[in-house]
Amino acid sequence: MDQAQPASLTPTDPRVTAFLARRHQLFIGGAWREPAAVALLDVHDPATGEVIARVPCANAQDVDAAVKAAAEAFTNGAWTGLPPAERERILLRFADAVEANAEELAQLETLNQGKSINIARHVDIGGAPAYMRYIAGLTTKLTGETLDVSIGAIPGAKFTAYTRREPLGVVAAIAPWNFPMMIGLWKIMPALAAGCTVVLKPSEVTPLTSLRLAELAAEAGLPAGVLNLITGDGATGRALVDHPLVSKVTFTGSTETGKAIALATAGRLVRTSLELGGKNPAIFLKDVPIDQAVGGALLGGFFNNGQVCAASSRLYVARETYGAFVEALVAAVDGLSIGPGMDASAQVNPVVSAAHRDKVIGSIETARRDGARIVAGGDLPNRPGYYVRPTVIVDAGPDLAISRQEVFGPVVTVTAFDDEAEALRLANDTSMGLTASLWTNDLKKVLDYVPRLQAGTVWVNSHNVLDPNMPFGGFKESGIGRDFGLASLEGYTELKSVCMAH
Repeated sequence: MDQAQPASLTPTDPRVTAFLARRHQLFIGGAWREPAAVALLDVHDPATGEVIARVPCANAQDVDAAVKAAAEAFTNGAWTGLPPAERERILLRFADAVEANAEELAQLETLNQGKSINIARHVDIGGAPAYMRYIAGLTTKLTGETLDVSIGAIPGAKFTAYTRREPLGVVAAIAPWNFPMMIGLWKIMPALAAGCTVVLKPSEVTPLTSLRLAELAAEAGLPAGVLNLITGDGATGRALVDHPLVSKVTFTGSTETGKAIALATAGRLVRTSLELGGKNPAIFLKDVPIDQAVGGALLGGFFNNGQVCAASSRLYVARETYGAFVEALVAAVDGLSIGPGMDASAQVNPVVSAAHRDKVIGSIETARRDGARIVAGGDLPNRPGYYVRPTVIVDAGPDLAISRQEVFGPVVTVTAFDDEAEALRLANDTSMGLTASLWTNDLKKVLDYVPRLQAGTVWVNSHNVLDPNMPFGGFKESGIGRDFGLASLEGYTELKSVCMAH
């Protein structure tokens, strides 16, 4: 169906209306500044296609100013010179500010990204304060080790050795458009907790909540220059990655762009963490009830309209239950209501942009030409905005593009397997390895399969479950490094050994 179930749209918060009407600038050195660049970028509402704001497209001069402000704040001790407990207090106030402004931020996220207001309220913005407080608490938890030294060059001397973790310096943080504020925080919070300073560049498609976030950080007491924000396009990002004062690049986005960043930083051996694409499998063994399997497929494959790097876009189902599974999944997908993210009753919302809508539809058409069969969706609803009807594809061989390339939209393939060894082979037959899920009530099979699935995160009887304490990142071409947990903080530090003779 093309229309959402009748429901009134969420009333726009007056703070959102006022924010959208502003003349937006760059946040550099603790203040809003007019950019050197004159070009502006249009920001669209994906539900209508209308322009709702314009932001600067920062040039190399703007990037240079932001990086130098961050470098000055790092070297003058404005942040690193504070006791860890004081830095923790400021970051906790930052979390409080996000929580206090949650509805404004959620509406901005929905209007800019297109997602359901329910997801924005309860996942993106609603989950942010808990994550922020967890990372803030790690500020005081960075530790080293004392070491025994058994070989020394000074006869008769004794040695005391220890290690310490020290912040890297200026971090270039490049956030994606699917969870703009949340993933932006995944980068800036551990960087700040480790003692680094940051230049954040949000996606040019979804910059609005990041602009508001910079204000809230300043209000929380973050010293000038510690967090800087520049808006811009790919050229802006390249200038930031290439800046000689940047000590670390953290990027979330496509594998193709991640590889280009890795090449750009390799010449200077700049520390780089990359959370990249996924072509993630979900394996449903024959003992899983159909309703549980279909519910898991909907959550894993269509959450946020499939615009999730961890989405389970490849579904592998035991032959015994395959027919019933496909029939039930098609019925469920065809029954989803479509509408704007600001309508809390709508179950399918627009994708982020016209360009991305066209990319998703292009992938579906390629699958059709390659001989795969579309059994649900596969077209565009007749309505304004950037909508793609949720799509289920069958008869897609493992060598087809639809089975190997990330679509990043509301599209899943369903494939039958005859034995569980085949399921594992198919699941691992990808250049990526971000996530996977296994659906079964057989504990023995869980313990056997989990070590054999080539993915950074394996969920059992669930999908898309994240926790601040659980490291998240990919195998193979899905990236380098980890978000969440103490591992995320360590990624923004250098390990120094100290050895004293006495």
